[in-house]
Amino acid sequence: MKYVMGIDIGTTSLKAAVFDEALNPVASVTKDYTLEVLGDCVEFDAEQYWVLVKEAIDELSASYEIYALSIDTQCETLIVTDENGKPLRKAIVWLDNRAAKQADEIRARFGEKKVYEVTGQPEITATWPAAKLLWMKENEPEILEKTKKIFLLEDYILYHLTGRFVTEQTLQSSTIYFDVTKRIWWKEMLDFIGVKEETLPEVFTSGVEIGAYQGIRIVTGAIDQIAGAIGAGIVKPGVISEMTGTTMVIFVPSEEMPAYNPESKMPCHLNYDGKYCLLMWTPTAGIALKWFKNNFCETFSFKELDQLAKEVPAGSAGLTFLPYLCGATMPKYDPDAKGVFYGLTMEHTRGHAVRSILEAVSCMLKSNLDYVGTDCTEIRTMGGGAQSPLWCQIKADMIGKDFVTLKNDETACLGSAILAGVAVGLFESVEKACDMAVATDKRYSPTGVDYTECYKRYCELDEKLF
Repeated sequence: MKYVMGIDIGTTSLKAAVFDEALNPVASVTKDYTLEVLGDCVEFDAEQYWVLVKEAIDELSASYEIYALSIDTQCETLIVTDENGKPLRKAIVWLDNRAAKQADEIRARFGEKKVYEVTGQPEITATWPAAKLLWMKENEPEILEKTKKIFLLEDYILYHLTGRFVTEQTLQSSTIYFDVTKRIWWKEMLDFIGVKEETLPEVFTSGVEIGAYQGIRIVTGAIDQIAGAIGAGIVKPGVISEMTGTTMVIFVPSEEMPAYNPESKMPCHLNYDGKYCLLMWTPTAGIALKWFKNNFCETFSFKELDQLAKEVPAGSAGLTFLPYLCGATMPKYDPDAKGVFYGLTMEHTRGHAVRSILEAVSCMLKSNLDYVGTDCTEIRTMGGGAQSPLWCQIKADMIGKDFVTLKNDETACLGSAILAGVAVGLFESVEKACDMAVATDKRYSPTGVDYTECYKRYCELDEKLF
């Protein structure tokens, strides 16, 4: 049996999973860790990332002979090292916001239009590695001067596994110093932030074998959202995905990078296949329901809240909720937006409030899909929201599309394992592997419930307040 492994390195935990030749999951391990947070600064001991990965590989390979593996990671976590790959400081995690001033400097120098047309990123924020490196140039020049290798997290693990200084295109899409149209480093940006091209890794596409570790063939991966999309089978025209967890993430494959729109804040990344994908996200989704439960329904389970909402007719008797508990990002960017219950009367109950939250998040999903204008036949739904039959049905009726849940909810690990297996010849293609491995579960088709008035109220309230 030739087992393949996918490793998903998230913000505060790592999960590694082993799959057999039919891509059935056979074993997994999870490693949790805690970030160091001080104000806007979010860091982590870079070498500990490798320690955790090595532990996971050792634990699983003790019972299974791993043939190949691939890794997916968060995008913008930055690690700078000497010529031997030894970190010169702690990793600056993607959540870190210390470089807000430097992001403004980049915006003043290049403008958002040019940055988008080169990199696909419509905003210039402290998150991007370019801003972080400019912060180092201005605040830690002695470290930047000593820096011989600049890694993102996947690159750093690949270096430890193979000794090769390499990266892959999806990971570099949000650095804003990588040209996603020409697939080369953007020299003008590198010059501005004070980075030499020789300190950056060799660039590959996803799913390329680059070396070996203890007999395991090592393959370039993709960012976590793209690996998750592969694991959900979002590899053919007409199928997109949405994940309603704490936040909402919408993944839409695209043949081309959309033209610049000054009103748009929709990031465009390179996809695993060298084409593009649109990644839309909102900071509040399932967390809005969790907030309401924790503060007003402490003794209720989510299943019980579902039942309360199910007893309320569609439209929540005119009660409208805006789910902006952490500001708004897409399709309209407004970090100062606030959450609102509007239209409360004496007839409204706890059940009305719960249903209005479910409907509001569904409205937010519709507004994003309407904005991007995608044409799809079905939407694969993931995250905690997919466990609610009522929520899935509301979305299907609101959007007018079939919503389909998945039997395997560890889509990122599966997507990485698929990339590994294709690269070493176990599977003919990513698409064929998905046909074999991705199993759908429940299908929710539109029932004819009319949410036109509900969506109209949501949009009008949103427009009036924000």
